Amino acid sequence: QVQLVESGGGLVQSGGSLRLSCAASGSTVSSYGMGWFRQAPGKDRSFVAAINLSGGVTYYADSVKGRFTISGDNSKNTVYLQMNGLEPEDSAVYYCAADRTLSSFSATYYLQYKYHYWGQGTQVTVSS
Repeated sequence: QVQLVESGGGLVQSGGSLRLSCAASGSTVSSYGMGWFRQAPGKDRSFVAAINLSGGVTYYADSVKGRFTISGDNSKNTVYLQMNGLEPEDSAVYYCAADRTLSSFSATYYLQYKYHYWGQGTQVTVSS
């Protein structure tokens, strides 16, 4: 079992940057497919980005491709989401999640129900 704690959220102006961190404990992040999801008020939670740290493969939602970068540091057991060119539409609570089924991760990385463990979320607010 793995415990996930997000940090790094905050208030930023449009065009600005933030880096979110997802610190894992209880197990190593390279044993999981790791994903970031977000939920804005009144909207469903949606996929943002994912990474298979054992192979270094990354995946992105079209809405963030070219602006966001997901990465991980196995030595720190932490996954990051670097967010550049932030827009008001990026305002949401951002959640980190872990999927223990790496064998199918390349096909299921965007499916929330496939993730077994979730963090508590961190708020990102982008002002115009």
